Amino acid sequence: MTVPVGGARIDGVRVAAFRDRAGTGLDMRVLPQPVVTVVVGFADDMLTVDGTTDRQTLGSLVAALLPSPTRIRGARVECIEVHLSPMIASSLLGVSLSELNGGITDLENVWGRQAARLREQLAAATTWPQRFALLDEFLAGRHARPSIDPEVAASWERIVVHRGRTRVGDLAASCGWSRKRLWSRFSTQLGLTPKRAAMLVRFDHAVRGLRAGRDPAEVAMACGYADQSHLHREVLAFAGCTPGALTGTTERRQP
Repeated sequence: MTVPVGGARIDGVRVAAFRDRAGTGLDMRVLPQPVVTVVVGFADDMLTVDGTTDRQTLGSLVAALLPSPTRIRGARVECIEVHLSPMIASSLLGVSLSELNGGITDLENVWGRQAARLREQLAAATTWPQRFALLDEFLAGRHARPSIDPEVAASWERIVVHRGRTRVGDLAASCGWSRKRLWSRFSTQLGLTPKRAAMLVRFDHAVRGLRAGRDPAEVAMACGYADQSHLHREVLAFAGCTPGALTGTTERRQP
């Protein structure tokens, strides 16, 4: 794994590159995170994406904020993974996040021929700094004025700051909107409801606690779950496994 020195050029973008040097292959459970994830593969081998209801074979992909439990497998993986803040994701992708339908889709369905061209350029580059520079240039060329309402952006920030422990009514009151208007605008622009966004952010913090080795009961209390059973149900729904299985799962997360 390697990351660009100095980070990405655009605020709200995090980048990491991965190569399977040992040839052991990839078998990774995808955990929902409060970011939109783009994976640009440029090796000859494809990625197999197993969801709860279907299987896809993709060279590159984009995952919405809250995809269903998914596993990604590959034989000789070489790729760049990009995490996009929901505040800028739609401007870089060129589509509303609601159009991703809460799932994982082929990147070419979003970027068209540009996705294939980017894969070709990354494959032709000989060093990671060259690849990071190509990606930076590509994203800068797509960067447009964000189409997120200030009220939606403020509500998302409030959810993140409070680690998901906030009520929709309080969010609406803080931005001067009705609950119905906030629910509608938030869902249209970010692809999930304010309540689901809060659940996602809370789940992300719970995962961090579990993977740090903390006791599930302690994590449940610290993250605002009613009890350990509540945490168990939510992890099962979001990750497709129990908290105990989750701590033994090989998972890639940004530092």
